[in-house]
Order: sequence, then C-alpha cells, then structure tokens
Amino acid sequence: MSMNNAAASPEPATRRLAPPPRFERPGALTFALYVAAAAFVIVAIQSSGLSVDRLLNGLPSISRILGQMFPPDLSRAAPIGLSLFETSQMALAGTVLGIAFSLPLAILASRGISPHPAVYYTVRSLISFFRTVPDLIWALFFVIAVGLGPAAGTLAIMIDTIGFCGRFFAEAMEETETGPREALTAIGGSRTGMIFSAIIPQAMPSFINTSLFSLEKATRSSVVLGLVGAGGIGIELKVAMDLFNYDTACTIILFVFLLVLVVEQASGWLRAKII
Repeated sequence: MSMNNAAASPEPATRRLAPPPRFERPGALTFALYVAAAAFVIVAIQSSGLSVDRLLNGLPSISRILGQMFPPDLSRAAPIGLSLFETSQMALAGTVLGIAFSLPLAILASRGISPHPAVYYTVRSLISFFRTVPDLIWALFFVIAVGLGPAAGTLAIMIDTIGFCGRFFAEAMEETETGPREALTAIGGSRTGMIFSAIIPQAMPSFINTSLFSLEKATRSSVVLGLVGAGGIGIELKVAMDLFNYDTACTIILFVFLLVLVVEQASGWLRAKII
C-alpha cells in the first residue's frame, strides 16, 4: 500500500525554489536618500556647464591643436630628457622620505597599537590633514619656503606620501591577526617587540603594495608640480604651452607617458616578485 502511494505521488528529486532577490528592498528612508543622491548628481552635471553643443563646437579647436602637435618636435629632446630625469629623481626621493616618515606615524595612528587615545587621534588628524591638502598647494607652500627647484617638489611629494601611506599602513596593521601579538604579550614581550615581531611582518605585503602605488602616484604628480616652479619637466610643459609650441608639448607628453609606463611596469614586476 505504501509502495502504491509512493508511486502515485513521486517526490521530486530537486525542489524548485524561488531565486533570492538580487538586491535587498530598501526602506523608505534609504530610498529617499538614494533619490536625493541621484538628484544631486544630476544637478552637479547640469551645473558643470557640459553640453553636447559646446563639445561639438570645440571639436574644431581640438583637431587644430592635435594637428599642430604632430609630428612631435624632437629638437629639444636632450634638455627634455634631463628635466624628465630630474622629475624621476624628485618622485623617488620624495616617496622614499615619505615612506620612512609614514611608518612611525602609522604605528602611532593604529587602533590597539598606539600608546594612548590622545596620541591616536592627534596623529590620525595630522595624517588626514596631509592627505586633504592637495599636493599642488604643498608645492606652492614649499616654493615660498625653500625657493624654486626640485627641493620644493621633493618636500611636497614627501608630505603627500605621508598622507597616503600613513593611512594605509595604519589600516594594514589594524587588520593583522591578534593571536601572535597576544601570545607575545602573554610571555612578557614588550610593545616594541610585539610591533616588529608580530604586526609589521604580517602587514609587510600590504606595505610593499602601498609603497609601490605611492611611487606611481608621485611620478604622475611630479609632472604637475613643475607647473608652479617645483622643479622637473612640468616647467618645460608650461613654457611650451604658453608659447603655443604644441609640437614641443607633444614631445614632453610622450616622454612623460614613457616614464609613467616604465614605472608602472617596474612596479607591477616588483609586486609579482616580492608579494
């Protein structure tokens, strides 16, 4: 009898279940915030003055400038190359100095590692301030302080790197596993020993990754810093654009592109080898 009932109403091997919703249905307040954010984005785009008509009217000017850029003028390739070398030195020196200062500041700005909450919040605020002020403003400040030249650019990159690396170094140390540090503390290890034996070794891959990215960032930034007299190839680009020497400007842009490309490729190779 039971066998007949089982045959009459066979149980399906797999039950058809309704798929879960892709997105969770937002509440009334969340939906209102979404609508407000979308409206703000639309108003921002409209207030920017962008329009298809203005873009179409500007196409002839763009094509004229591009026509004057090509072929590039290579007559000043040697001095441009020297300025580019100065730019790369400025970026490397500023990045190395910034990383060196970032590590102790990041230790003081790491939750659970900093010696006191007052120190934690003070150093966190300092790192945020370094990161908030644009590197171009730092370059102007140091040009006034130490004069024109690569020294101002190096200091500006150093401060910008501290703001960038200090934050990510601190977060990397906060995300390390607590087991090793607790074990060292339990056997009477000092705070310094805990930091350099349990925390920094775990965070080292993240340190290397962040440092290489900061070098790429500094290489691109160093070009712009030269526009305000902070050394490097930026001043060459500014002079070429001011004198409407677009073919020379094209040469400078191509040189900068090659420098950034080399730095990015070398950075990617190092990340693959080290991490």
